[in-house]
Amino acid sequence: MDHTNHVRLTNAELTPAILEGATIYGPDDEKIGSVDHMHGSQVVIDVGGFLGIGAKPVSVPATQLDFMRDEDGDVHAVTFWTKDQLEDMPEHQD
Repeated sequence: MDHTNHVRLTNAELTPAILEGATIYGPDDEKIGSVDHMHGSQVVIDVGGFLGIGAKPVSVPATQLDFMRDEDGDVHAVTFWTKDQLEDMPEHQD
């Protein structure tokens, strides 16, 4: 996916209502997870699993994700983390 024409979200738009469910793309544009929820300044990402079943929640700083809207208005994020790196992180506990 070419993200160059996507509109970056402003800090005011980084809210749970907007971010929850957003797809997360890794450095090679692979879909690596989705936003489950926010926990303070952290974003909890569900990684792995299938259709949310068996997914592992991990927490990363929101600053490690570049949130944007595509041409259809769908919110997604790009990160330098790979799926394997996220899966190796400790499981997030609320």
